[in-house]
Amino acid sequence: MKKLELGNSDFKSIIENNNYFVDKSLFIQEIIDSQSQIILLPRPRRFGKTLNLSMVKYYFDSNQKLENNLFLNLNIWKENDEIKEKYAKYPVIFLSFKDAKQNNWVDTYKKIVSQIVKVYSSHDYLLQGELLKNHEKNTFNDILNEKADEVKYENSLALLTEYLFRYHHQKAIILIDEYDTPIQAGYKCFYESAIAFMRNLLSGAFKDNSFLYKGVITGILRISKESIFSGLNNVTVHTVLDDDFSDKFGFTEVETKQILVDFQVPTDYELIKKWYNGYKIGTTTDIYNPWSILNYAISYKSGFKPFWVNTSSDELLKTQLKSRDENYIREQLLQLINNETITKTIDQNFVFPDLETDKELLWSLLIFSGYLTMHEKLGINRYSLRIPNYELKFVFQNIVLNWLNVEVKIRQTLLIDTANYLVTNQIEKFERGFKKIIGDTFSYFDLDGEPENVYQSYLLGLLAIIGDDYIIKSNRESGDGRYDILLIPHDKTKYGVVIEIKQVARKETDKAQTLNKRINAKIREAQKQIEKNRYFMELIDNEIPNIIKLPIVFAGKEPYIRLIGKE
Repeated sequence: MKKLELGNSDFKSIIENNNYFVDKSLFIQEIIDSQSQIILLPRPRRFGKTLNLSMVKYYFDSNQKLENNLFLNLNIWKENDEIKEKYAKYPVIFLSFKDAKQNNWVDTYKKIVSQIVKVYSSHDYLLQGELLKNHEKNTFNDILNEKADEVKYENSLALLTEYLFRYHHQKAIILIDEYDTPIQAGYKCFYESAIAFMRNLLSGAFKDNSFLYKGVITGILRISKESIFSGLNNVTVHTVLDDDFSDKFGFTEVETKQILVDFQVPTDYELIKKWYNGYKIGTTTDIYNPWSILNYAISYKSGFKPFWVNTSSDELLKTQLKSRDENYIREQLLQLINNETITKTIDQNFVFPDLETDKELLWSLLIFSGYLTMHEKLGINRYSLRIPNYELKFVFQNIVLNWLNVEVKIRQTLLIDTANYLVTNQIEKFERGFKKIIGDTFSYFDLDGEPENVYQSYLLGLLAIIGDDYIIKSNRESGDGRYDILLIPHDKTKYGVVIEIKQVARKETDKAQTLNKRINAKIREAQKQIEKNRYFMELIDNEIPNIIKLPIVFAGKEPYIRLIGKE
């Protein structure tokens, strides 16, 4: 069995060491066949962007030794002679900005410069002889020795393509990996500096460059043309919503099944599919998360884990989720956790400052970052979105739990125990736990908007914890009306739950007996409403024999479920 060297993105070392490699070499053919000179390919992190660009580099690089062909046993070498004639023909400039993510512009700029210096160093043979004029050698050396000013670094790639053309008599290929990392790192602190530098760097490299054959750029987001690709009319973008290159990042079902065979993974395939499958790119379905599949293949004895989501802190995503309207977000997330879809307008031209004012831009961030995937295209920019797999469902459940635990100071054990009391029909214990949760929560947040909607939102957040075992629905037609919340168990022997939420205004002049009477009246009203409107019919239709019919009445910030006191 070949060894899998996780985290190694250098194509040459993988092939020369006979390590395990999933053959994506037809990516090269698609680049060659593309009518576009500059190709931008936004994809989620850990989806093979760096390895793919490394492979492209070694295919085209004219510094490769022809007798040491790394591609002889790959699919690309089965293609026609026109494709093979491109092998080792072009000078290549390859930069990766994946590490340019410091917390200030000075250090981020140094990281970018270090990549440019690395490229110049790999081509320092250009300094030999009389190829370059004295002033050009001076500029080259200034760049190489980190003595050049910012303007020269902005123009460095354009200069290098010209110098390479003189030497090789062949146009250059520029490959830039993770171009948007510095911009994402600086969107709060040094966004304008990062945008300005990257705009000038890319414009110099790609705009009207007669010494350029092809350019390929990868990243996570498609930064707005107005922000960074201004004036570049020769850039074609292929996002996760498009068909081109749709099977070149991430593993297809055929590739995944072969990996499982090669590594002799005995796990039920449907379970692996549940955890790591589910991405749709363009019209290509059943795309698997490559990082998670490879990690699971070599450690399956340890069981399923959220491998991909543990590789990054995702501060940008967490910040955006926390800064949004909590009730609105929680309602949307719960639909997704319940394996439902949400319909959104996706803006493919991403402008970071707009995140502060356009709350719908969050969904564009989520789909391009790989946390959601397209379910169906509904219009030019309208898509239905869903959570691709259980690994990501785990993330969204934890977002709800973390919010309640960290922000509201509610212990996770209390949340889990209370949810379990409900679905095991221990209503008295559920009521005590629920009162504690709601008391802590509503002492942290004021009730704004329509109170019943707020109550429902917090209850849905609690129930997200048991979303693995239940389908949780809210405000849907059932019987002759709309229930507030419905829990449908996957295991038909477990309890189904229908919940009706009511509200009683608590008055300062209320005496205990008067308030009790009004609360009990609302409890009875909710019970009758459940029966009269047959809110439980969906449970019966799903062949759930054991049904909990639960009224919840809020008097101010306190919930009541059972009849209380003397009236």
